[in-house]
This record gives sequence, C-alpha cells and structure tokens, in this order.
Amino acid sequence: GGYVVGKRELVKQCAYRLTAPGLDKSCGPSMFSNRLTAQGLFYSPKVVGEALKGAVYTSRMMEKFGFEVKPKFDEKRSDIVTAAILRDKDALICFCKGIQEAGPVDSHVQPEPSAMPGYDCQVIMAGGSFIQGSSIELSADGPLREPYTVYIQGGLNFAHVKLGIMSGLQALIESGKLA
Repeated sequence: GGYVVGKRELVKQCAYRLTAPGLDKSCGPSMFSNRLTAQGLFYSPKVVGEALKGAVYTSRMMEKFGFEVKPKFDEKRSDIVTAAILRDKDALICFCKGIQEAGPVDSHVQPEPSAMPGYDCQVIMAGGSFIQGSSIELSADGPLREPYTVYIQGGLNFAHVKLGIMSGLQALIESGKLA
C-alpha cells in the first residue's frame, strides 16, 4: 500500500487531490485507481531520480560534443529539462528523429516539423513514449528558428536516457551534422 503522513490539514489536501474536493477518504474503494495511485506514489521517487540523472548525463554528453547547454551538468537544476543549442535547422530535426528511434513506442515513426498553436514557426516534437505528452518520459522538441535549440526532458529510467541521447548523437554523426 501507499501512505500519506503529516499534519491533518495537509493529509486532507492530499486526499482531496487524489480524489475530489470534499470527498477525501470517505469516497470508498474505487476499483483499480487506488492501486494505480499507490503504485505511482511508490515509484515516483525512483522515476524522478532517474530523470534527474538523465538530465545531468544529457547536459554533459551534449556539452562534450560541442553544444552549448543550459543548465550545465554541474549547475543547480530546477527541473528535468536540458536545452541544447544546435545552431542548425537540419541538426535539430535529425537529433529529434534519433530520439524518436530510441523510443519504446512508435520508434518507427518519423517526426516532422509542423505548425503548432502558440508558436510563430514550425515545431518538431519527438517522444516515443507510453503516454503521449508525458513530461517524465524521454522526449525532445524545439522550434525551427535560430538558434535551433532542442529541449530534452524526462526518462523513466537512466538506461533509456543514455540510449536516446546516443541515438540522437549517432543520427547527427551519420547525417554529417557532427564530426
């Protein structure tokens, strides 16, 4: 099982968040969602740790290959996103395709730049993930405008982040965008 402990009011706020405001612990069993919620609480520290390790690894590897990154591997982080400035439109597209190829789902899909609401230019998004749009799973995206920055985030496990980053870099090497 999973437990939430602390001050009564804070525990109640957690219960409201896990169910609905006003229901908290009085809503009774709810089939499979309690198990999945407890499983999420159980696994979340490990998954977040893996994503953080992956973010540090990503910063270091991209920097080693000559890209400017933010934040650097040894700088304080406030989230799991690493920005790498690729300075080339085709390099951005190529790197994202390499990330997609390493995905556990839809690895055969080729991401293509397209229009997206809220952007004044095309955007490419790669993320062969179990849950589309999940920010904790490995993904890479970026707007097709200078300085052609790719935003890399997530990773359910460190091994997948390493595989994804190596796949993205390999795609750059094979395309001649990286020596």
